[in-house]
Amino acid sequence: MKGELSNELGEVLIDMEVLREYAGYAAMETLGVVGLAMINVKDGAYKIIRKENASQGVSATLNDNHVRIKLHIIVAYGVNIRAVCQNVVDNVKSRVELNTGLKVDHISVMVDGVKNIDN
Repeated sequence: MKGELSNELGEVLIDMEVLREYAGYAAMETLGVVGLAMINVKDGAYKIIRKENASQGVSATLNDNHVRIKLHIIVAYGVNIRAVCQNVVDNVKSRVELNTGLKVDHISVMVDGVKNIDN
């Protein structure tokens, strides 16, 4: 499925991979986020995703040009998790809406791990 925007000049189609990448990059730019996580279903372990694979820690659905996003993040040890998650939601929502023109209806943030970044 693709996001679609149209006007008198034509149409713009936005692939879901692009939406996931925008959301992933915006989440990783948020202070307190170490990275995105990819969960191994077998053993429940997570792996930190690098920036070039930002879309792998994000799932998104699109219905009638309204986006729902689910993010898996790793936070830095010692941060206020609630504040970091709220900042992630705000940053992702504003970036996706601004850069795609699509409406973000819902964002879920799952904190899958904590990493001590001082070592």
